[in-house]
Amino acid sequence: MSAFFVFSLADTGALLFLSVYIVITLSDLECDYLNATTCCGKLNKWVVPELVANITLTLLLLITGHWILLILNFPMTVWLLYKQHKMPKGSLGLYDATEIHNRGTLKGHIRDSIIRLSFHLIFFFIYLYCMIISLLTRS
Repeated sequence: MSAFFVFSLADTGALLFLSVYIVITLSDLECDYLNATTCCGKLNKWVVPELVANITLTLLLLITGHWILLILNFPMTVWLLYKQHKMPKGSLGLYDATEIHNRGTLKGHIRDSIIRLSFHLIFFFIYLYCMIISLLTRS
């Protein structure tokens, strides 16, 4: 069981670092340190790996029977799937360089990224706690 929590901790740690990277990149775009095309190109290549990492973790929680953690983790996975599904067909990705400065889209992306960052930070410590408890109760 502790191997599952070690994997969960590593997966959530990677998602946490990815969320920090996304927030920093979007902040650079907001401050005009990056142009929109470069920023969106950097961010769009990480949309699918983030989704895969979340789905993998959710499926492993389902398989191992950690129901409370599954219920807590499920909304983020559904939200990421919804964002992926809502993306218009034929677009370059979730982050569109032509639309990112229109109608508060950039502020919305920053808000969503900070929500994901907070979620992964909280779950990083939850999985760390679960891993420590799992190692201590192992006899």
